[in-house]
Amino acid sequence: MAENQQNNQQNQPVEDTNHIVQARLDKLAELQSAGQDPFQITKFDQTHHSEEIKENFEALENQHVAIAGRIMLKRVMGKASFVHLQDKQGRIQSYVSRDGIGEEEYKAFKKLDIGDIIGIEGYVFKTKTGETSVHAEKLTLLSKSLYPLPEKFHGIQDTDTRYRQRYVDLVMNEESKRVFIKRSQIISEIRNFLAGRDFMEVETPMLVSNAGGAAARPFETHYNALDEDVKLRISLELYLKRLIIGGLERVFEIGRVFRNEGVDTRHNPEFTLMELYQAYTDYEGMMELTESMFRYLAEKVCGSTTITYQGTEIDLGKPFRRLTMTEAIKEESGIDFDTVKTLEEARELAKKNHIEFEDHHKIGDIENLFFETFCEEKMIQPTFIMDHPVEISPLTKKKPSDPSKVERFELYIYGREMCNAYSELNDPIDQRERFKAQDALAEAGDEEANHTDEDFLHAMEIGMPPTGGIGYGIDRLVMLLTDSAAIRDVLLFPTMKSLS
Repeated sequence: MAENQQNNQQNQPVEDTNHIVQARLDKLAELQSAGQDPFQITKFDQTHHSEEIKENFEALENQHVAIAGRIMLKRVMGKASFVHLQDKQGRIQSYVSRDGIGEEEYKAFKKLDIGDIIGIEGYVFKTKTGETSVHAEKLTLLSKSLYPLPEKFHGIQDTDTRYRQRYVDLVMNEESKRVFIKRSQIISEIRNFLAGRDFMEVETPMLVSNAGGAAARPFETHYNALDEDVKLRISLELYLKRLIIGGLERVFEIGRVFRNEGVDTRHNPEFTLMELYQAYTDYEGMMELTESMFRYLAEKVCGSTTITYQGTEIDLGKPFRRLTMTEAIKEESGIDFDTVKTLEEARELAKKNHIEFEDHHKIGDIENLFFETFCEEKMIQPTFIMDHPVEISPLTKKKPSDPSKVERFELYIYGREMCNAYSELNDPIDQRERFKAQDALAEAGDEEANHTDEDFLHAMEIGMPPTGGIGYGIDRLVMLLTDSAAIRDVLLFPTMKSLS
């Protein structure tokens, strides 16, 4: 049938597609000339959705319903036809007959195309094969699809097209839709979890004069009204800490941040970050919160604390392993950085192990490079890596027992960093010295270095309580809980190079 052939348009030559588009435009013109322009319809009163009808068949049998959605399949058989309608919940079949909707209406129905959006009013019944369906008594064309959908059975196979045309991907690939529904659920449950711990959700500026709080190169723009250059934020940290200083005690923000960096399976220049800060606790408190939240999310969203990611079973129910960065490096390479006392020793170790470093790198930077090389990908089960070198942690409180280290941890799962947390530095004198060191790095050419933020220092001088803080990459968390291989699979509209 011609209607079924319209399901076969993927990989069609351009001239064939143009022919199909022109045929649909002709149908639209015919409707408009008959005073039946679908684009003039402003509303349709839906009463039910597909899965709702299927799950409540006994209560709805023979009851009148009104459903709306996109035609995904159409089988015309003389005086009676079947059409499969897709709405936000899934698909449901409708039986459409000449006797049910009228002769003229049935002729108009036969001219409908796959992809058209229609409304159906009728009653619920089961066919002889036992399929829950809607017996149509009235059918309304609500929107005309002027471009054919991809071939039904294969959907969109090319990932580049899926990411660029997410709207088509969501129509054709049920799994994609499930990922983004689950993403929304994850964020909702994060809010529920934090509300249960008395956290307050806040919003802070995206356009800032000083993009601090992380090691990243910012995007730059210009305020016309103020005639000032500004940057897009790379972190949420410095403003949230100001709120801790202001006495709000427990705050969090979920929002987009922007880092002018490359694109790969785990990085997108704009991504969703959550940061939270809690007064009167430290990084140990942040470890407890993180472990509890990950378990809570797995149970709520996945139904179990044992999940599978890319074929590997991940156990979020057991206590997360805890290792210092130095212990992890020693475990994997045999090298003990606690015995490395000079920069020259560290550089020689790096050369011997074929680890590239830059001239401005200090012992702590090189130790971090060793961790990234020897350890990071080995951290499959949940592992807290603690006590980072002070050189790579400009906003973190030093360990009283070892000032060369800071009270910091990163959580690794499946070899990926899932969050980064500190016992926050609250000494404004120490903070100023750390900023000076960052300024020196920036002057030496480090585009990811922080810069002195005088207003933040002034806020710290007002007095900041002992505080635990943490940042979570929401997109990586969604990847983990939806078993998605790439960050683009969990971003509705990922960054893509423009088509020339």
